[in-house]
Parts: sequence; structure tokens; C-alpha cells
Amino acid sequence: MFDRDQDRPHFETLCAHFAEDPSKFHGAVIPPIFQNSLFTFPTYEERATNYQLDPTEVEEAAGGISRFYDYTRVTNPTTDIVERKIAALEGAEMARCFASGMGAIAAAIFSCVRAGAHVIAPQTVYGPTRQLLQDYLKRFQVSVTFVDGADPADYESALRPETTLLYLESPSTVVMRQQDLEAVAQIAKRQGAATICDNSWASPYFQNPIHFGVDLVVHSATKYLGGHSDIVAGVVVGSRERMQRLAMEECCLLGATLDPFAAWLLLRGIRTLPVRMERHQQNAKAIALWLREHPAIAEVYYPGLPDDPQASLTVKQLRGTSGLLSVRLKRPTREAAARFVNRLRYFQIGCSWGGFESLALPMALPAERLGGTPGETLWFVRLHIGQEHLEDLQKDLDQALRED
Repeated sequence: MFDRDQDRPHFETLCAHFAEDPSKFHGAVIPPIFQNSLFTFPTYEERATNYQLDPTEVEEAAGGISRFYDYTRVTNPTTDIVERKIAALEGAEMARCFASGMGAIAAAIFSCVRAGAHVIAPQTVYGPTRQLLQDYLKRFQVSVTFVDGADPADYESALRPETTLLYLESPSTVVMRQQDLEAVAQIAKRQGAATICDNSWASPYFQNPIHFGVDLVVHSATKYLGGHSDIVAGVVVGSRERMQRLAMEECCLLGATLDPFAAWLLLRGIRTLPVRMERHQQNAKAIALWLREHPAIAEVYYPGLPDDPQASLTVKQLRGTSGLLSVRLKRPTREAAARFVNRLRYFQIGCSWGGFESLALPMALPAERLGGTPGETLWFVRLHIGQEHLEDLQKDLDQALRED
């Protein structure tokens, strides 16, 4: 349904209908969960024949839903639907789902490096991604250079002959710094290197890195794509050529495959992605503007504010802004941050984000990652602005920030 370019509908309609065909499932408006590990064949010859088909031919022969299923670690009808839908939302040819965001990130990175390779990534990249790059990959002689990344020249100057990957996370963790996706992608192409962008903050609703020349896009689908804080999932999207290789190697061989029930819940979450993102944006933008004027707040980190230092990139790359922001208190200590979040009533304390609920979490960054003094620690409070009523959230924040 709606698979041809000339029939391509708008984003909201893709969320509701793309890759789904009720006629295949007795008219069911919601596709069933194929909660099984194994698919069998009536004869050995039929199974052997299917293995000889090109994956593209199999997909086209079935009208968009593969008719060859063998083992759920490799492919599953329920997971197929959500993968095709996410690929369409990102403007990519193919997607593969994983059992977690880090499963997707690791698979994407592994597909772009080899022994002795070099990677460039932003200083403020997600903590576990940083740990994977600087610690885990050392055992394979893969090195990494962390750069500020706000200027594409940071990536250019860090290039080495062995650089095979330029990693992006835009906006990035805690301080929401952006990178120029198009400029960095062009640098990578001149180098013959790949690019990966973590697009979890914006979701496909507000940003599509593929449109700027990025090779692979990763999401923690636990966040906005799922949207209900009830699944752990990840996804990688990209060209068919890259993704078919990644699917057979980093996905099938390493085995971090998404469970069909989680895929079904992810499909449910995507149906409401547009309306949820609009509400997250509406609430978060209002709160960010309000917090800028609050006497207890020193700085607010959120793209699109009137004094946005990356305003040109915000306009170029983002169609909107999500519900995640950070603040620095005027008393920027661990104790002050803990006191603030402990006093909140509607904001719960938790490490993830992207669900319906509002969250708060004190977070520390080494000052040198932001161009500050080595050895100094900077404390922030990361806020996820959920679906609650704006006035209730503002009152809660105000009472928690107030000095007794």
C-alpha cells in the first residue's frame, strides 16, 4: 500500500498505513503478531528455492511483504512491517530493527570499521556510544578522535588516512549541540568514509539526516518512535546496499534482533508519533522560554530559542524541536541539582526519555568536553517534557526551584 513514489502520502499517513495491507490478514486493521521463532515449508525443494532468490525479487513478488520467512532472528512478518514503515519515514531504502538502541548503534558502527580504522565523533556524544568507541573498540585497534563538531572543519582537521567513519549525533546529549550534517557528509565522501547520525532526539518527524547525504541513521526506538516507555528497541536505516550487508552480518550474526511483540508495540507507537511530537514540542518550547527568565536558572540548552547559537543549522536541518532540553542552575552543584529534582512532583527521576511522561535527571559532564577547564565537572539537569498539561508542569518546576 502506497509503495510507489507517485503515490507517496504525507508523514502522518505513512505512520498510519505504509507497508500495511489488511487484505493479507483477513481484513484486520492492526497486523497480527507473528510471535514465533520458526517458519516451516511443505517441501525441502521450496525452502531451497527461496534461498536462491534475490531479496529484492522476493520483496517485489510479495507486493511489499516478504513471502520468505525462515527464522525470526533473520526476518519476521511483524518486524518487516515496522522496518519498512521506519525506512519510509526517514526517506531511506531499508531499515533493520534491533533489541535496543545500543544494539543498533553498535551494529551500525561495526559495519563501518575494520581493524586499525579511525573514527571521528563529537565530544558530547551519548555516553555508552563514547564508551564503545574509546574503550571497547580498542581491542580491535580502532582509534577515535573526539571533536567539538559545531564547525565542520573540526571533522576535516581530524581526518587521517585510516579514517573510515564520521559519527554524528545531532542534536547531541545534554547540551543539544548540532553538527552540519550536509557538510560533514561531503567531507566523509571525499575521504571515502561512511557517516552515521543518531537521530533519536529529533525523530524522523523533525529531521531526516539521509536527505543531507548521511549514509546510516540510528535511533533508540525506545524513545520517541516507541513513545510509551514500554519497549526497548533500536533501528538502523540506510541504502539497500549498505543495509543488506549489515542485516546479514551485524544483525543476523550478532543476533540482537527485535522480538516480534516489541515490534508490534513499536508499530503501535509510530501511529501516534506526529501528534505526540507536536505536543512535546509545544510544551518544551514554552517551558524552555519560561525557564530562560527564571531567577534560579543560569542557562537553557534547547535548539530554536531566540539566542540559539546554531540558529542557521536549526532552520536548515530541523523541522521542529522535541521534548528534551537541559538547564544549568545558578548554583551549578550536584547538591543543588539533586535538591531540585527531588522536589519535583510530576517529573519523575529516570535515565531514559521519549515517553509520555515528564522526567528530570542531574547529569555531569567534564568541562573540557565543552571547551572548559580540564578536571572541572559541570552539572546540568536534563528535562524531558512530556504530555501533561503545560500549566501543571510549570507550577511543578517553579515550586521545585523556589528557595525556602
